[in-house]
Amino acid sequence: MKALIAMSGGVDSSMAALLTQKEGFECIGCTMKLFENRDARLEARRTCCSLDDVEDARRVAMRMGIPYVVFNYQDAFQRCVIDKFVQSYAQGLTPNPCIDCNRFLKFDLLLQRAGELGCDAVVTGHYARVERDDRTGRYLLRKGLDASKDQSYVLYQLTQEQLAHTRMPLGGLTKAEVRRMAKDAGFVTAHKADSEDICFVPDGNYAAVIERELGRKAEAGDFVDPEGNVIGRHRGIIHYTIGQRKHLGQTFGTPRYVCGIDAAANRVVLGGSEDVYASRAAAKDCTWVAGEPPAEEFRCKAKLRYRQTEAWTTVRVRGDRIDMTFDEPLRAVTPGQAAV
Repeated sequence: MKALIAMSGGVDSSMAALLTQKEGFECIGCTMKLFENRDARLEARRTCCSLDDVEDARRVAMRMGIPYVVFNYQDAFQRCVIDKFVQSYAQGLTPNPCIDCNRFLKFDLLLQRAGELGCDAVVTGHYARVERDDRTGRYLLRKGLDASKDQSYVLYQLTQEQLAHTRMPLGGLTKAEVRRMAKDAGFVTAHKADSEDICFVPDGNYAAVIERELGRKAEAGDFVDPEGNVIGRHRGIIHYTIGQRKHLGQTFGTPRYVCGIDAAANRVVLGGSEDVYASRAAAKDCTWVAGEPPAEEFRCKAKLRYRQTEAWTTVRVRGDRIDMTFDEPLRAVTPGQAAV
């Protein structure tokens, strides 16, 4: 058996590689080159995909005695991730680019490359599990056992074909166990800090990246209250997201929160804390990991952002979309995010 290991230069992918090798797989390590460091103003910070990360991944591969290659996917990353990110914010949405990176890069292009290299699987350092249901023959995407690190949220779009050729060795481990094992193995990545920022926005300044990509400054517009009354001026809708209270650019005497973004009118709606909650939401472009929805109406737990606590929800399937009704109102239901 032969496996292509996606190595980001961090401790998780390093240990995923080692565990796969110990299972008897012939391993090839690889890193995806997604952009030039200077293009993202990238320095050695708590992000991934830097030149330092490539060198760390190469050193781990050398210690393991496995081949290592770097694939240039800059054009695909620009088209499938950065461009979509920029256009979404310009439309008043708040996207999660890590989902698109997993979907189009790690589990699309990388799986294609794995096939070309004669590999049976792509291996990643995600904290999630892939299991096969012996009764139905279908593959299941399950949460990682370490609840604090579970990454199944950003993998919801994986298809049956992709799951069949994906391995995630860390799904049954805790982060502490992974670091201890990496230290025992003598990996340079054992104590490396986790990447926390979006890789092409290392300083968290989304607006600067968007303006640079668009080649223009964001257009200022009106702050309005929930009744539509103008109460101030904003710096451009790309600076705001639902639920935001800080960095509004001005004060209003009482706390104000972003509770709506009207891209067509270039308006940002500000309200009180109660205006940020919603009892309903809709989603489209659904991916059913099992192949089809369980029923036209069903109960489940859902979350609308990566770090959100799951909430009980009634789901109604409406063709290619779903309507969700939450048992308790949720804070900051944000267009552009994924419901999982």
